[in-house]
Amino acid sequence: MGVHATKRALEMAQVKAEEIDFVIWGTLSPDHYFPGNSAWAQPQLGVKIGTPCMDIRNQCSFFVYGLTVADALIKSGAYKRILLIGSEIHSTGLDFSERGRDVAVLFGDGAGAVVLGPATAEGQGLLATDLGCDGTYADELAITMGSSVPPTYVTADKLATGEQFPKMNGKLVFKQAVTTMPITLGKSLKQAGVHAHDLDLFIAHQANLRICEFVQKTLELSDDKIYNNIHKYGNTTAASIPIALDECVRSGRLKRGQLLAVAAFGAGFTWGSAIIRY
Repeated sequence: MGVHATKRALEMAQVKAEEIDFVIWGTLSPDHYFPGNSAWAQPQLGVKIGTPCMDIRNQCSFFVYGLTVADALIKSGAYKRILLIGSEIHSTGLDFSERGRDVAVLFGDGAGAVVLGPATAEGQGLLATDLGCDGTYADELAITMGSSVPPTYVTADKLATGEQFPKMNGKLVFKQAVTTMPITLGKSLKQAGVHAHDLDLFIAHQANLRICEFVQKTLELSDDKIYNNIHKYGNTTAASIPIALDECVRSGRLKRGQLLAVAAFGAGFTWGSAIIRY
């Protein structure tokens, strides 16, 4: 899915795969435990062998974290064209029994990709970002099975109790998300020197429609400045924002020169926001 999304993004950007000089991949559902998806996918992406590839494990907030890393790499002058890919296949890793229905009903499969490069006009591009993490909540949204848990990574007892499936404290996640997302977005707006009413479009990570609506109300943004697609795909985690961004650009909802804001909150708990002059 990530490779397919990349091909569509390259075509739209009118950039050839061999022009890409860095690849950043985000997923919580890798095809293999290691190496990262970016290495496995490199030959399929069509980028030159030797092109550096990196995975970022930040789940729902991947896009903002990845955007910040890519921006720094481009501004340093070390790299010019960077692929940022978010891809998830949740359907093979969810508990579809009665035990896991509260989590399984929320998630979907999908992929989105963007091609990043130096801004071509003054005041264009990534204007500001804000990132954060509070690891004291790490076990509130997590798959707890891991190699550091004795006696071995996988046991029959662990499988029987469903430790291989994600667990979520939904009420806590909702409470923290609706509190944190407006705060992080406020910091990015202040850093960029703009206000919420200046925005042409706001895309929130598509985790929960109620969360998106609550943040919209808090920021006092009208419906024409909001884009949601969770009703079509569910929560696609690392792919959520890039999928929405792709749809907005292709449909004409987002045009060159307009002011875009994105924000995300998820496992970790990690969060982030960005202001972009598209």
